[in-house]
Amino acid sequence: MPQALQTLRELNAQEAARLGALRALDILDTPPEPSFDTITRMAAAHMQAESAYLVFVDETRVWAKSTCRGKLREVPRHASNAGWVVDEGKAWVCLDLQRRADRYGNSGLNRALGMRFFAGVPVRVAGNQVVGVLCVCDCHPRNHVSEEELGFLEEMAALVTDQLELRDRRRKLHHHMPCPVPDPGHCALHPGAVAPPQRTETAANWPQSEDLRQAIDQKQFVLYYQPEVDLATGRIVGVEALVRWQHPQRGLVPPLDFIPQAEENGLILPLGDWGLGQACRQMQIWQRQWPALSSLRVCVNLSARQFSRMGLADHVEALLMETGLSGCHLGLEMTETSLIPDATETAKVLSSLNQLGVSLHMDDFGTGYSSLSHLHRFPFDVLKIDRSFVQRMNAGRQPMQIVQTILELARVLDMDVVAEGIETEEQLSLLQEMGCRYGQGYLFSPPLPAAEIEKLLHSPAQSFRPVASALGKLNISQTA
Repeated sequence: MPQALQTLRELNAQEAARLGALRALDILDTPPEPSFDTITRMAAAHMQAESAYLVFVDETRVWAKSTCRGKLREVPRHASNAGWVVDEGKAWVCLDLQRRADRYGNSGLNRALGMRFFAGVPVRVAGNQVVGVLCVCDCHPRNHVSEEELGFLEEMAALVTDQLELRDRRRKLHHHMPCPVPDPGHCALHPGAVAPPQRTETAANWPQSEDLRQAIDQKQFVLYYQPEVDLATGRIVGVEALVRWQHPQRGLVPPLDFIPQAEENGLILPLGDWGLGQACRQMQIWQRQWPALSSLRVCVNLSARQFSRMGLADHVEALLMETGLSGCHLGLEMTETSLIPDATETAKVLSSLNQLGVSLHMDDFGTGYSSLSHLHRFPFDVLKIDRSFVQRMNAGRQPMQIVQTILELARVLDMDVVAEGIETEEQLSLLQEMGCRYGQGYLFSPPLPAAEIEKLLHSPAQSFRPVASALGKLNISQTA
């Protein structure tokens, strides 16, 4: 086995063990606890630092359990200061982040936050696994950090480890239930019992959790982009980012073949966070290459798991800081089924995102039972008409009236509308006649990789008019 491959497998195994220890704590997205808040206050005071954080790091994010005068509750793990401490498994001190931005840390985010000084030490649990970081930050650079100061931070991190152990014991005691006496007829470990057959990979149960995790680790997922078009002018006004799996043996795997499994086993969160970050970074590249695309927007679908967690708005804000994107260049799409059942909490999350300038899109509108109440209660900016309504418009009067009603409702609520799934010129003409302003679908372009979309964005007109000539230029066989 090549040395590089062996090293990669060892690193993946180490990260899997670390994440297993973190998940066993059951601490992510939990409310603040006074015992941890005391530790961050003591760390900030002793180090005379502007702020202190106790953070835990999973596949894609750095999440703060406790902060002392902290600005963000959550940031992406990608190139983060705390992520570096976890990756290296040792303390790290940077006296001036701006002078070392080329080598360490997330320089874009550090600059946006005005962060100049950082000192962090690992937080370990049983098995010596690094699950988090205790760190202090300041907007002023420093000349020196003494061994005594760093030793104090390490002592505080050891206190965190003690608190985690105590917290785990209390949690297990609270949930403790007597183990039932095993039934010899049903216990697979009973002497004489026949072990169940090993589960083999078939088309019905692929992919499994291990397949998805390996795909994330080996960066097999890619983003495809489908243009959103101004139906009156044919101009590209945005792109929707859609995840695809470029499997080394199976080729390009469509989302319906792996998204349900990712949602079932919990990997939809790291996969969704990766897609969100990748889309923002791709948009940053395009804006640098072509400043004329200053009005272009990238839209990303949020899963229910992403939306329901604490710190979503902070995560998005940190991504915007990292990439230098304005919020108006990002759209977040969510179905009503992904919204938090608690209407008050949903309104709070959406309001926080709205304040960042991010546009909020209600996806697949019309397919849920309570869409109207959601539109009145929450600050959505865009309705996306579900493709099922668009594709049935020429089948009778009722489907046409449904689309017309949605368009009229959007006008009353001062919302934009994007019609999904436009596949024929007849559908396009009907939508234009009804005053629908934006649309997307295979009539204009299928989802394409970034390099192919760049050809469309870089064209002088950035337009799909006339439609027939646009179809002649595109390879419609590149299906999702």
